[in-house]
Amino acid sequence: MISLTAKKRILDIEPYRPGKPIAEVKRELGLKSVIKLASNENPYGPSPKAIEAIRREAGNVNRYPDGGCFYLRQTLAKHLAVKPEQLIFGNGSDEIIVMAIKAFVGEGDEVVIAKPSFLIYEIASRIEGAVVKPVPLVDFRYDLAAMEKAVTPKTRMIFIGNPDNPAGTFVTAAQLADFLKNTRPDIFVFIDEAYFEYVTGGDYPDTFKLQKTYKNILVTRTFSKMYALAGLRVGYGIADPEVIGILNRVREPFNINSLAQAAAVACLKDQKYYRGIAKLVGEQRQFLYEQLRDAGLPFVPSATNFVLIDVKQNGSDVAGRLLRKGVIVRDMGCWGLTRYIRVTIGTASENKRFIKTLKAILQEEA
Repeated sequence: MISLTAKKRILDIEPYRPGKPIAEVKRELGLKSVIKLASNENPYGPSPKAIEAIRREAGNVNRYPDGGCFYLRQTLAKHLAVKPEQLIFGNGSDEIIVMAIKAFVGEGDEVVIAKPSFLIYEIASRIEGAVVKPVPLVDFRYDLAAMEKAVTPKTRMIFIGNPDNPAGTFVTAAQLADFLKNTRPDIFVFIDEAYFEYVTGGDYPDTFKLQKTYKNILVTRTFSKMYALAGLRVGYGIADPEVIGILNRVREPFNINSLAQAAAVACLKDQKYYRGIAKLVGEQRQFLYEQLRDAGLPFVPSATNFVLIDVKQNGSDVAGRLLRKGVIVRDMGCWGLTRYIRVTIGTASENKRFIKTLKAILQEEA
């Protein structure tokens, strides 16, 4: 069998399971109307300027894209007030996680993560033969003191999702500053800020400022969440130029397609549109909170575009029954949260349908 030739540790890894696409659910269940609230996508879609940019660029897809992402690099650097050489681009920020582990983590090295957290941190680390040391969340927040204690001479990387997925909470500026003071400079601190555009708290860390003192910080962000380019897969990392140079040695050539580059540039030039999206998401988040309280369902207050909900029974079963009603949410079983589902904050009509369906399902069990 060909599987006998694969690395044993690869066969021991459970593959990442994404949320089901709408078309697949319609096809499998014979449904005409399906809403997807499972993958933390922006339900309002990208800026019209991004759509127009994709149309303009479509005629050039017979050519390889710009491997250096020149225009995107210059536009993003100006937007973030960083140097162009501090940036690296990935096929989603997921790819930068993989790049960083390939470049800085070897077999037998240790990686510290929170538990539960974004599954790719652990999967990518184990693929490289690293020993993953999970530290449980406390009240759905990072326990940085416990993460410090988990560090050993073999530790090479620490992942901090900020805000984190699936909890939706974030590490404050003071907490992160204290943590970095106590972290060895040879340990990479990977700060995943995929949802930072949704954060409204004034105590959120300024990681770019921290990078001026701590050269061992790599920050990643994405155009998949707020910017609504999930289908084009473009993320980016910000780090010291020396770090970026190392990451570029493991980066695949032409990893950001030309449509994604054009659309991302256009998104950056339409901040007014996305400020409107943030406002809508904030309003709909409050709607969900009110409805969940009315239903007597505990939830984790979120700084993101999703909410983690305790359904007080088997979450996989609830997610399955919602699916059969045409409402796709995230089953949290893979994270070990057996009583929870995670729901993306959708449009007003989508959220109303979710709440109505959820309440009806729970009443059936009462």
